[in-house]
Parts: sequence; C-alpha cells; structure tokens
Amino acid sequence: MGWFRALGPEPGGHEDAGPFVVSIRRTRDGKTAGGGLVLAADAILTCAHVVNDALGRALFETRTPGPDEIFVVLRGPRGTERFPARVAHWIAPRAKTGGPVDDGEGEWHGDLAVLRIDAPPGSTFPPPRRIAMAAEQRVTVWHGSGQGATFADLTVKSLEGPVGYLDGAATGMAVGRGYSGGPLWSRQHKAVVGLMTAHFMPPRDPDTGKLLPYSPQHLVRRSWGIPWQRVEAELRPLGVLDAEEQATVDPDDPAFVLLTEAIEDALPSAVGRGDCARKLARACGVGHGGEVLPPTVEEFAAFLLTHPRALAALVEILRRGNPDEADRMLAAGRLSRAPRLLSPREYTRLHQQLRDIDRSVLGRFAEAVRAALPLAAAFPGGETLDALIDHLETLPGDGRSDDGEPRVPALLRVMEYVAVLCPPPQSAGVKLWSDSVAVRLGIPRSALAERRSDAQEWARVMRTRSARVRVLVQVTRAEPGRHRLRIWCDEGAGPRQVSTDTSASYAASEAARELLRVLETLDPASLNEQRPLVEVLVDRTSLNLPIDEWEGSAPDEIVPGVLGVEFPLVVHCPELLRRHERFLPDWRRRWSRLDSGATLVFSDASLSTNEIYAELMRKLDAVRVSVDVPAGLRDAVVQVCLAVGVPVVVWDRGRDADSHVVKQMAEVATRELPDGVRAYRANTMLHPLEYPGRPVLAWADADRTVPRLHLTEPQESA
Repeated sequence: MGWFRALGPEPGGHEDAGPFVVSIRRTRDGKTAGGGLVLAADAILTCAHVVNDALGRALFETRTPGPDEIFVVLRGPRGTERFPARVAHWIAPRAKTGGPVDDGEGEWHGDLAVLRIDAPPGSTFPPPRRIAMAAEQRVTVWHGSGQGATFADLTVKSLEGPVGYLDGAATGMAVGRGYSGGPLWSRQHKAVVGLMTAHFMPPRDPDTGKLLPYSPQHLVRRSWGIPWQRVEAELRPLGVLDAEEQATVDPDDPAFVLLTEAIEDALPSAVGRGDCARKLARACGVGHGGEVLPPTVEEFAAFLLTHPRALAALVEILRRGNPDEADRMLAAGRLSRAPRLLSPREYTRLHQQLRDIDRSVLGRFAEAVRAALPLAAAFPGGETLDALIDHLETLPGDGRSDDGEPRVPALLRVMEYVAVLCPPPQSAGVKLWSDSVAVRLGIPRSALAERRSDAQEWARVMRTRSARVRVLVQVTRAEPGRHRLRIWCDEGAGPRQVSTDTSASYAASEAARELLRVLETLDPASLNEQRPLVEVLVDRTSLNLPIDEWEGSAPDEIVPGVLGVEFPLVVHCPELLRRHERFLPDWRRRWSRLDSGATLVFSDASLSTNEIYAELMRKLDAVRVSVDVPAGLRDAVVQVCLAVGVPVVVWDRGRDADSHVVKQMAEVATRELPDGVRAYRANTMLHPLEYPGRPVLAWADADRTVPRLHLTEPQESA
C-alpha cells in the first residue's frame, strides 16, 4: 500500500463481495434485471442478456445497444448511489455454433457487457481481485438487488471450456431470476472467479407450460457461469483489461526517470509536494497517506504511470501557476502508453456533453471521425461510442508543428466536427469543452481555430450534399430459389430495422413485393426529390444475384415493379470489405476522394489477379474500377477490388467482354452512377437490343453505416 491508495476496503481485504455487487435496473419499471461487478472506477461488468432485459429487449438480442441509458445502483464510499450507465463494450450472446441463441437453449457463449457509469471520481470502491475458476471452489453469489439475505452458496463442480457448472447447497437460497451477471465470490481466496450466467430451471409441461410435479430424477440447484479466465479471453482483445498491466513501474522506464526529475524540480519542498499530491488524489478519486508526510518523488511518479488519468489531472493543477513544468510533465508522459489524454474532470464533462446531444447527431459520430481523421488507421469495427472515444484518446492526431508547439490531438479534432453537427446550445458546450482541454494541454488558440475552420467547411459541404434516404436489405440464400431478408431503413440517422420475421424465406417475386412494401412506407418529405437508394448486402458468392431484375407485381397489378428499374439498386459486400482490415483506411481515403479520384478499367483478360492487385496498390487514388473481362476472371477481379477497399466497382454480369454497360457508364460521373445504372436498366426494358447489358454496381459508402452482419446466419449484430 503506497501513499496513493484506494478509498474504502482494499481489494480482497474483506469477507464478502458486497461492495462490488452492482444492481442493474430495468428502465421500464425500475426493478432488478440482474447483477454486475465493479470492474474499474467508471466501469461495470455484467451479462449482455441482463442489459437486454434492462432495456426491454429480447434476452438474446445480438445488436449492440445504442446510447440508451440504464441505471445501476452500487455501494461506494459515500453509501448506496444510483448512476446512469450505457454500454461501452458488447459481446453478444451466441450459440456454440456461433449463430443466434434460440429461446429455450440451455447454454451459450459470449454474453458480456461492460457498462460505463457516469459517476464522479471516488464513487466506487476499488475492484476486487480476480482469479481463475477451478473445480471444487466454493463460491457465493448475491441477487442483483444486493440484499444481504439473498446470498446463495455454490460449489464449482466442473469446467467445460467456456462454461463452469455450479451446484447449490441443499439449504439456503437457490439461484433464480435476477442473479445473472453477479460476481461469483470465493471467500477462501477473497477473489471473484467468474460471473453467474444462468440456472437450470425445473422442467415444464410441454402443453401447459406449468412446472411438472417434483421428481427425485429432476436436476436440482444446478447453475452455470462464465469462468474468469474466459472473461479475460473475451475482454482482453478489446483493451478493457490493459490498465491492469500497468500496475507496476520499471524504475529504468524513461518516462518514470523524466517524471521523477520533473517532480523534483516542480515541487522541491515537501510541503508543496504534499499539497499538490492531496489535490491530485482528490481529482482522481483515490485516498492518500495523510496530511503530514508527502509521497516520495518515486511514489508520485509511479502514480502518474499507473493511474491512467493522473498525469492529465496533475497538468491541470500545474497549468495555471507553473505552465513550463506542466509542459515538461506532458512531454515526459508521452514516452509511456499508460497516461490517457483527459483528466477525470475532462472525461466526466465530455460524457455529460454527449448525454445532452441528440441521438441523431450521435448516430453520425463515426462519420465525423472519418471526416476529421481521414488518414488515421482503422478504428474498432462495430464498436460503441464509448469504445470509439477510448480509442481516440490514444491517437496523436496532428502531431507537432514545425516550431515545436503542441498540436490538436485526434479526440479534440473529432469533437470539433461533432460540434458543427449539433444545434447551437450543444455546439457551444462542446466547443467550450474543447477550449478548456486545449488550454490545459498548452495548445495555441490558432491551432484549434484551424481545426474548427476545417470542421465548419466540412459541415458546409455536407449541407450542400444531403444524405440520400436508403433501404438496406440483407439477402441470404435459403432453399433453392428462395431467400431470407433483413431490412433496414436509413433516413439519415443510421439504419433502423423494419423487418420482423427473419426466418421466413421468399421467392424472387415475393421478396420484391416485400421490398416494395417497405419502400412505400417511407415518408415522402424525407426523400428530398430523390428516389431512395436500395443497398443490397450480400456475401461474396451472391454478388451477381439478379436482385435488380426481381419483379414484385401481383397478378392484378398494373405495373411490373422491377426493383432495379424503379430504384437505384447497388450491392455491398461487407464480408469482402472487412476481410482484410488493413485496407479499411485505404477504403475511407478513396471514398473521401470520390469526386476527384482516378478511374481504372480492367479489360485485359491476360492479366492475373496478382497483377490486378499490384495495379490497385500502385494507384491508391483509384476510387472506381470498371471490369470488362470473361466471367471467371471477372468475378475474381471484382472480389480483389472490393477486398482492397475500392468503393465503386462496375461490371456486366451478362457478358464476357466488350461490355456495353462499361462503355455507357464511362460517361457517367462516379457519384451519379447509382442513378445512371438505374436509367440503363430502364432502357434495357425499353430497347433490349440497344441496351443488352445486365449492369452490377458495387457501392461501399464510407460515410454511411451498415449493420454488422453474420452472413452465414440470418442474424444481425449492429
């Protein structure tokens, strides 16, 4: 235990896990949905199905929740308190085969959610020690309500991969509804060994649904949980547990050496160092060694490299009275990966600002990131807003200017782009937040003003280019001649699912009628005099599926209702786009140059796919490719183009070479291709001899989101 110490009970220093048990409440009635575990000062771990229940969703819903808030109740140093929280990391429940979990299924994988709580520093006790689950461990779990009398004693009977089976004692409380997500606490080891997940309930009558009369043959008091070693395996790739790896400091670490020297120079007296250290402890929500003795210089420096926001908080304290030393601390801290960009106060204020922003604006957050950081590396795919912000904190952004002055970090630049999307009150709040962080970092006002001007110019361009209403449909093959559909509408605020029965299969005409029905429900006021774009999400084997030719007319209809003739219809293959994520920055960069980038035409049948790949790597400014080679090579070339991030690819699925489609579309501007291809299809109906082609347009818009798809199952995880 050093001078800087945790508030309240030390991890593992008490007989039960009471202070770490969190109550997850339902939004609809305030009742307990399940339990959770304090994972960090601002993070709670629970089961994903508990969050689904709290939000009123189906228990095994796989989609990542949006910014919807739920409320958690926890015991902290200041007593029992209630805080809003939202999902920061989501690992959806999944069947053992990787598909969706069916109702009535006894076991499943995944099923974890990390919640970010909006709580000031010092609101939670430190997280408990966690160890691997092992057979014969005796554990205790509490109901999510946290009431002391609800504890149930269990024994770990067996570990089967990602599942640990637990049998309850014959007396006392039995595990039931409301226990899911709670920590499995080993009194012997004073540590958490896993997370309670589900209980095997008594059998029911298949006709009435009522519990069958008790039989000695029934399974009694058996539950199962997620062992901590499995939790670690699921969370480690997300970076959630990385902070634990910074618990110790190497005395030869250059950052530690430089910070030690900087602290000695900035705070030479013991009294001054003690005053500053106490302010720092309060800012970070931790306890300290008292009012008499200050921390040693080494303890002070070690704290700056183990608490992720301590360095930013110290710079905040020093900036006004000692700006040169504040800059020196920042420079030393940049040699370590541990310190985060924001201080606890700045981080809390940022999330308060985000809570006040309209959901329609938050839905465009990823779009603002791509616009603000067009050259940045790939971001976590399909992640939540909190995870994206955490990642942005690690990016340097603009680097440094020629004169050595600090420049605007990535997160501040992104927030300037978010600000221009907001109405005036929220925009002003975000800009004031950016101003205060820039002052603390010593960033010149002119540098932030430059980024603010960039954001305003981007907003001006976006206003002149209104977002087109689109209907997205995932088409997957069912039995021969039939397909399954999942349908979303996107009026500009992101996809919202409108299909309900995802297990039904459709013939081509039935699928066309279903799509036309959805298209007819769109609000005419939202169309902005443009026909909505139909974006068909397919796997790599279905790129040539003739969906644009599907007719939706019933026998008594007056018009045939050909999808690709009435509406601009494009295909999008997320499977290929995400196959090699190293090309995602290329894709975003190519798309950002859609109006000025180069066009390539591949018409030489003697070229190999390796040569095609090399040409695409040589022409990184190519935004559009036309493919006019025989069918076998054509499909391979198309897939290479899509896999390396070419956003627009045109080909003719009906001809081997010398395509009329390719020649005609060469005269159409890239951004106008969806409408140009639709017009060509209409001409094919009118003049089939003059317009013999069967055009396909692959269109991957980097400014618009699509749901994350499991293309082998009719399932979504967005």
